[in-house]
Amino acid sequence: MAAGSARGGVLDGVKIDLRRLHDTWMELVFPRQRQAHSVLGRWTPNTTSGKIAYRAWSAVGILMVGILYPLALFGVVTRFYSRRIDTLIAGIGILGVVIVAAVVWGGLTILAHFQLSWEGFLAVAAAGGVATFSAGLAALCTRYGGRGLTITIAYPAAMTAIFLPPVVAALFSGVVGDAIFPRSEDLAIWLLDNVLFVGGLNESIRDAFDLEGFAYVLMWLGISVPLGWLLGLVVSLAGVIRPSGQSSSSSS
Repeated sequence: MAAGSARGGVLDGVKIDLRRLHDTWMELVFPRQRQAHSVLGRWTPNTTSGKIAYRAWSAVGILMVGILYPLALFGVVTRFYSRRIDTLIAGIGILGVVIVAAVVWGGLTILAHFQLSWEGFLAVAAAGGVATFSAGLAALCTRYGGRGLTITIAYPAAMTAIFLPPVVAALFSGVVGDAIFPRSEDLAIWLLDNVLFVGGLNESIRDAFDLEGFAYVLMWLGISVPLGWLLGLVVSLAGVIRPSGQSSSSSS
């Protein structure tokens, strides 16, 4: 009985999520879909052409909901951990975030001083400085910038703070490079063949760049920025189906 009740609760929560997401889609074009008027109720068209447009948009919405819902669930998980990070930022402050990033990437820089060439040490030190600045910028935008700056700047800056120093270190370290570069090359080939193929963009990139040296850094910077935007968007999408402080169980 308990297991069946749990399954029923999950299914009810999914149904509510899907309905809320579909209503949000409908409200992009039609009024009063997510929140019905207390007297008039939910808006519906009166004309034949309006009804056809309404049903067509609804049908497209069903397809879009099927695509967006898994991303929204991923956003719910991401939002959970982002709230933990927000709590940490609130606890140690923006200066604390900068200090933590400086300690972590400063430690990598010290290691680079003993393990890498002078050029490698300078490159890692510069990357650590950029990563520390990016961490502080991400914390600042998250704390005071609102949703717009959080999505456009905070998330990409956080990804840059995570990815940049290890990739730069890999350029000058055979051990780290052997772990990162082959996987980076495989990832680059997959992105070019499956994501950036539109309009022959993949061939233009292949003609313009060779994946060696500093191109690895540009590649990971190019990944970190849209990856940050994606994370920010899926967290916002999670807010559509499950507003702040609401769980699936409470929804059901």
